[in-house]
Amino acid sequence: MHRSLLPRLAVPRTSISRSIISKSKSATPTTTTTTRRPYAFQAAAPPIHQVFNRRTKWMQKERAAADVEGSRVADYLKDEVAMRLVDRLHDIKRTYAQVLDLGANACNIAHALTRPSADAYPSPDPDSSLPPPVTEPLASRIGHLLAVDSSSTLLHRDADLPFNSQINLTRQVLPDEETLPFDANTFDLVLSSLSMHWINDLPGALAQINNILKPDCAFIGAMFGGDTLFELRTSLQLAEQERRGGISPHVSPLADVRDIGGLLQRAGFKMLTVDVDDIVVDYPNTLALMQDLQAMGESNAVLGREMGPIRRDVLLANDAIYRALHGNEDGSIPATFRMIYMIGWKESKDQPQPLPRGSGEISLKDVLEKK
Repeated sequence: MHRSLLPRLAVPRTSISRSIISKSKSATPTTTTTTRRPYAFQAAAPPIHQVFNRRTKWMQKERAAADVEGSRVADYLKDEVAMRLVDRLHDIKRTYAQVLDLGANACNIAHALTRPSADAYPSPDPDSSLPPPVTEPLASRIGHLLAVDSSSTLLHRDADLPFNSQINLTRQVLPDEETLPFDANTFDLVLSSLSMHWINDLPGALAQINNILKPDCAFIGAMFGGDTLFELRTSLQLAEQERRGGISPHVSPLADVRDIGGLLQRAGFKMLTVDVDDIVVDYPNTLALMQDLQAMGESNAVLGREMGPIRRDVLLANDAIYRALHGNEDGSIPATFRMIYMIGWKESKDQPQPLPRGSGEISLKDVLEKK
């Protein structure tokens, strides 16, 4: 996290010198004013509004990845989202020489690229003797994948697993994921899965992604958004209001799906696609949910959060309220994770362009009325 510097003001300094013309009684003292040329200072850029403590998030990732087996068990959500993200590449018939995985976590995208797609093995016709078609993993269309993340421990956690030999993968520790040290027009594809919701300057990060992409190349990302963990958010607020007479932030603020399209357009992307997918996971209790969030490295990192653990009486009240408001009939509790998937293309003169307004030859009104 960069510490914002206040702009220094260049204030003209005025020097007043009193000079006595004569010491005789008839002489009148005179005052002359000399204005010096001030130094010119370049004003600093407007300070970025800081929401998340990037160092705290780095520490959470490091601690989570230190428990290798526990971290791998809790990666079920990141693995699932990575699979759904790379599945969108089946609709783009291209090969990619240079690909960037921004905020790679434990290289979940690289792992997903080496797995066969769920659509690659359709159910065979029981009356047919032909074997099901075999589709090569998407990794065969990737020339080189550069995975970057701020946490070295998490980034290299799975470096010894077999999937590393199935894809040309390079890992690089990036001290600050909000500042991309890459030249313009470098990558043929940029992917990002479940990391951009911790970015303070999301518009600036999207603009940098647009800059490092080659013309007519895509950015495909997935991030938590909207009503993610709304059950936990509401139950914690009610529990703290009851036990403590007030509330404190325990769940991070997230971007809404209605904002993502505007942010992509503001960053210069064209041919936008934004869709939402809710993943509901059942847990035995709220403690298990919070433990998994911690093992994922997804604990709260808001700057204004209350330091220290949540009080025991608040946790007990939270579990009771959670079950009363959102509990399942079998005694488990659901947790909703809202995924926002986004696709944006860097502008190019070779891209398909919409026809001029009013050039259509068929009226949509007439087509709908015929139905």
